[in-house]
Amino acid sequence: MPLNLTQKLILSHLTDGNDFPAPGTDEIANAMLPDPGQDIALRIDQTLTQDATGTMAYLEFEAMGVPRVKTECSVAYIDHNTLQSGFENADDHRFIRSCARKHGIWFSRPGNGICHQVHLERFGKPGKTLIGSDSHTPTGGGIGMLAMGAGGLDVAVAMGGGAYHIPMPRVTLVRLTGALPGVPGESADSLGWKSWVSAKDVILEVLRRLTVKGGVGRVIEYGGPGIAGLTVPERATITNMGAELGATTSMFPSDEITKAFLAAQGREEDWIELLPDEDAEYDNTIEIDLGELEPLAACPHMPDKVKPVRKLAGIKVDQVCIGSCTNSSLQDMLKVSAILKGKTVHPGVSLSIAPGSKQVLTMLAQNGALADMIAAGARILESACGPCIGMGQSPGSGAVSLRTFNRNFEGRSGTADAQVYLVSPETAAAAALTGVFTDPRDLGPAPAIALPARFLIDDNMIEPPVPEADMDGVEIEYGPNIKPFPASEPMPAGIAAKAVLKVGDNITTDHIMPAGAKILPYRSNIPYLAQFCFAQCDLDFAEHCQQAGRSIVIGGANYGQGSSREHAALVPLYLGVKAVIAKTFARIHAANLVNAGIAPFTFADPADYDHIETGDDLALEGIRANLESGTVVLLKNNTTGESYMLRHELSPRQRAILLAGGLLEYTKASE
Repeated sequence: MPLNLTQKLILSHLTDGNDFPAPGTDEIANAMLPDPGQDIALRIDQTLTQDATGTMAYLEFEAMGVPRVKTECSVAYIDHNTLQSGFENADDHRFIRSCARKHGIWFSRPGNGICHQVHLERFGKPGKTLIGSDSHTPTGGGIGMLAMGAGGLDVAVAMGGGAYHIPMPRVTLVRLTGALPGVPGESADSLGWKSWVSAKDVILEVLRRLTVKGGVGRVIEYGGPGIAGLTVPERATITNMGAELGATTSMFPSDEITKAFLAAQGREEDWIELLPDEDAEYDNTIEIDLGELEPLAACPHMPDKVKPVRKLAGIKVDQVCIGSCTNSSLQDMLKVSAILKGKTVHPGVSLSIAPGSKQVLTMLAQNGALADMIAAGARILESACGPCIGMGQSPGSGAVSLRTFNRNFEGRSGTADAQVYLVSPETAAAAALTGVFTDPRDLGPAPAIALPARFLIDDNMIEPPVPEADMDGVEIEYGPNIKPFPASEPMPAGIAAKAVLKVGDNITTDHIMPAGAKILPYRSNIPYLAQFCFAQCDLDFAEHCQQAGRSIVIGGANYGQGSSREHAALVPLYLGVKAVIAKTFARIHAANLVNAGIAPFTFADPADYDHIETGDDLALEGIRANLESGTVVLLKNNTTGESYMLRHELSPRQRAILLAGGLLEYTKASE
């Protein structure tokens, strides 16, 4: 059976518990593929965490009682909560470091860089599975990994040797042809940058076509002759922002371009060739001619509201932010430096630049590119997520901010009425110089840059764990801001609860549990976080939940899109939310709700959404019996006297998790 990349990696990582041959057997190549949507259990080779989600993930790992991680490689990164305006972030960092040292996890210190950028540089391996407690973990697909974002508890279970469960995805092929405008057709390993159109424009074009819901239940594979002209950093930009499609992950083949990148990182021995079979089949195919693309921008407040930059030309720009896990590679930084060299940032623009890793920042300093940025008037930030997660650099009231990031959800920047656009580094740098939206092609010929054959190799900011023989001598350091995660209870026979909130379509995890410099330091303190839950939708949400006791949230389509943050489930759990009923759910958030013991249901008839209002008294009758035996649940609206049929797409395992009261309780009971 000819296989595509997704099928190859899934079949080679199926664990016991699936109705398929075990990995490594002779039958594996000819195994019947799982049906789309069928629950599959995957062996996980690598995990990563970051500090905004890592504290909770390691508290959960400790609660499991597993002394050392059982993965091939697990890494804890400090890159989100790096602004230390109080003791909270520093305390969390000490806790994470002590857990890493004790339990067999590599520790990337503050300042070493953004998790996805560093993992691509120093740890990622083609053909391996990776899950991370960050939704942009699919960045690893740029080197041929099956890399997926997940909730912290799923990561903790994987670190303990457990399988990661997902629905079997469909696979979409994005077939790239041609070359970016202005770029000759030679391969990317020797290519100098000569185009004003970049990888960011490629993924924005995919988002324009598919929307933020178009990748749900799918893996996006990239292929075709056009990929030969894309470097690994460009591929990683595309797979990174594939998270905004709602996709399970995105992936490129591991080819000679991948080999050259790993060789430049001193890791050529980690390379394997990984290509789809010649006659591999896909569920559908999208054709994109790279030569027909132009500079694009995602307009406020959604990554799929894409327009050509030329149609936005002349709009006044107040702020430009360059960096994030999407566009902070050495290649991106060298482009920006070449554009800024010898020029001055427009007086009406604040330009900040955050290189993605210590490796990138040091190389910029050594080759003079950093000096060109500073001379032009750029504000250089540390190698961290920074403004992307709302950690500083919030724009002014009503300001227009151009960002090379992956999300522009309303309020995510830290300024409620800011107008945030997502653009390429080229478009961002052009606007920084002119003070208005500018098609970078209007600046003249694109300057040429080339990546070095050898990158700086200095891992002095990455700490190995202590040897297993010495682990008992490591004390875990708990700060006063670290509170236990909320307790759940087994699913009751029925639930009577108030509809405490009704929201519309495309509600993001930023709506449910905001980030930002004022809130992120409390990610390890669920009781304190509770006051901010759904604050963008209802400032009194927490109070209403406390008054109701038990409550239900009503949502529209694509509920829970965005970040993998499990806090968007743990905080509602703490506040007494027992179920979320929506038209459709984003994959990771639905899984996080189940893991927390909150039931995610969908309306059998989406029109029934219109019949429920905030404040209605609802009853889920026989919910436990229905979860044990069926897929249909009856919802009664005692306020109106109506009844509605609800459905779920929960696997037998997920139903068992809900009945047990959450994944942690289920895991303990299974030991």
